[in-house]
Amino acid sequence: MASITLEKVTKVYPNGFEAIHELDLDVADGEFMVIVGPSGCGKTTALRMVAGLEDITDGTVRIGDRIVNDLSPKDRDIAMVFQNYALYPHMTVGQNIGFALKLRRMPKAEIKKKVNVTAEILGLTEWLNRKPGQLSGGQRQRVAMGRAIVREPSVFLMDEPLSNLDAKLRVQMRGEVARIQRSLGVATLYVTHDQVEAMTMGDRVAVIRDGVLQQCDNPQALYDNPKNLFVAGFMGSPAMNLFEATIGEGASSVLIGSQRIELPATVQAAKPALRAYANRSVVVGIRPENLPLLDTDGGVPDAGSTVFEGDVELVEALGSELLVHFSVDARRVVAEGTNNIDAEGINEGALAKSGEAVARVEPRMRLAIGSRARFLLDSSWLHFFDTTSNEAIVG
Repeated sequence: MASITLEKVTKVYPNGFEAIHELDLDVADGEFMVIVGPSGCGKTTALRMVAGLEDITDGTVRIGDRIVNDLSPKDRDIAMVFQNYALYPHMTVGQNIGFALKLRRMPKAEIKKKVNVTAEILGLTEWLNRKPGQLSGGQRQRVAMGRAIVREPSVFLMDEPLSNLDAKLRVQMRGEVARIQRSLGVATLYVTHDQVEAMTMGDRVAVIRDGVLQQCDNPQALYDNPKNLFVAGFMGSPAMNLFEATIGEGASSVLIGSQRIELPATVQAAKPALRAYANRSVVVGIRPENLPLLDTDGGVPDAGSTVFEGDVELVEALGSELLVHFSVDARRVVAEGTNNIDAEGINEGALAKSGEAVARVEPRMRLAIGSRARFLLDSSWLHFFDTTSNEAIVG
């Protein structure tokens, strides 16, 4: 077993395009690290440099204690699982899984033993004599993983292995892949464009945009404390509501469109840096689940909460919850680069209208299109970002 270390790793193509810029990343032995970002951000390029499939322009890649910059892929003791299964259609499942061991001229009895153990881990024992064409997409992906597992590599590299599966099977396989990785305890670098996949699978998640690492932390920390507008807008489904706003005198309030939200002393104490933004524009973020619907019969908010209102444009009933799309008279901000296809194939950024917000509420609330919805807003849930640097305003 081994760790993976990238130190100031850079990739510049002959045409001058810089795909990765000074990437620093450490994957501990046994850790499941997910690299996530929109299409074209450089995440697969980073993975391929670790694998030895792309030359490194600058920086150092280590697997365990070895610098592997100049080693061929076969000498790096890695196993890679690709987006396409790349199985041999004329071979059985067992033959596919054991093919790498056959190339090593391992004794047949030992190959059979290792294949059987691997098949048991993956739940493929009863399919060992089937050919790939007789398997479902999820079973074929497990065979591809089996081919990697049976080699007992130091590290696993996975390049969007679930993206060819349908939505329901992706959810099932997310749990399977995470379970298998934990049971094997091998350092794993996993690439995806799907932030839901990243949140549910990774011990830590590295968010990349335009070849630059934006933030690396455990999934909950990324969600609760995004470092900048890009991370805030990218992590979460539905995405964080982001609006242009103005901080009031003494940072005692924030104006979102025509709605003034009071900032009590507790919030001011937690974010003293807001005082420097008095009478200045900022970007305010609100997570959809932090907008519970107030009783439409004129209920009164709890102490410390404010009413935030909007006109209902669309209600999506998902069974376990409602997604309420409503409009407010504030300019919506879409963080550059976050207009990305989500897990269900929806381009959220392209669909969103100026001034539209989304709230995640209880499933049996009654809301009519065009009605005025009233939401509870606790100002301690607000996120604040600098309009120039796009960095979070903290401390």
